[in-house]
Amino acid sequence: MPAITVGRIVLYKLSDHDELAINKRRDDYRAFLRNRRAGSEDTGYVAHVGNQVRAGDEYPAVVVRAWPGQGANLQVLLDGNDTYWATSRIEGLAPNTWYWSERVEEPAEA
Repeated sequence: MPAITVGRIVLYKLSDHDELAINKRRDDYRAFLRNRRAGSEDTGYVAHVGNQVRAGDEYPAVVVRAWPGQGANLQVLLDGNDTYWATSRIEGLAPNTWYWSERVEEPAEA
């Protein structure tokens, strides 16, 4: 397998902690929308909008910092308008880890 380097795309498997953190941000924004006062448009809130996530879900992630060995900080590309910063993650197949996606080869032309 290649060395992990900045800019590479890997797959990241969400953990229970990741699920709670991501869904909380999205739930907090929906609660804000329900409770805001009319005319209060300038809030400073960043909208975290997207489908609910579950531990074990896998998403593409961009390596933003590589550590010695196979550790990395990742920006996980979620199914929504936001990302998730997964720090100091290692290679593996369990939740809370990243792995290289399988390369799909183009079929040979006949």
